[in-house]
Amino acid sequence: MTSVEEPARPGGRIRDAARTRAEILDVATQEFSRAGFAGARVDEIAARTSTTKRMIYYYFGGKERLFTAVLERAYSAIRQAEQELDVEGLDPVAAIRRLAELTFDHHEAHPDFIRLVSIENIHEAEHITDSAALGRIGSPALDVIGRILATGRESGLFTADVDAVDLHAMISAFCFFRVSNRHTFGALFGRDLTAPNQREHYRAMLGDMVIAYLTADRAAKSAGRHGSA
Repeated sequence: MTSVEEPARPGGRIRDAARTRAEILDVATQEFSRAGFAGARVDEIAARTSTTKRMIYYYFGGKERLFTAVLERAYSAIRQAEQELDVEGLDPVAAIRRLAELTFDHHEAHPDFIRLVSIENIHEAEHITDSAALGRIGSPALDVIGRILATGRESGLFTADVDAVDLHAMISAFCFFRVSNRHTFGALFGRDLTAPNQREHYRAMLGDMVIAYLTADRAAKSAGRHGSA
């Protein structure tokens, strides 16, 4: 966004527009993830940012657009991390494991992202669907996964008939569930999936699970599906 300055406030203080937008988005992320889209209040966001409801509308055009902007920034953060992922020089097994670890680490470090995605699913992705920016973001991880899968198949290491989107879903499902369902899972089974002393166990388990699927013997998988004679 071009650098513009918001109107002067009482006392003549002028704030940089980019900094103001970032502050509003920080607080809005917390408020939406805490209260959901329906429960969040723009007045509360304004009070916590020492700005006004009018200024929030000035920058974002209302609650709907503010929530969309929050989603856009949240998805941009993980897409940026994917874009910076360096797997050059790694063999396909190590490369896929590294990509799975990236998703694991990001989801664990950004619980607000998990809550925001859950909220948006309740609203059937209506804000994402209406966002031109999110349509352009895509997922750099899909290109990386596709290249790794192709290399793995060419080398004979990978045998699974799976595309990049399916594998991305498989990795994301484990990482998302671990954070989103930690409380209900803990209440039902007495185990905290995000306990610090279990972190490396689950991180390694994710990689092992994905690699085992990609490298499993085709004949053994076929026999398991159809049963023994």
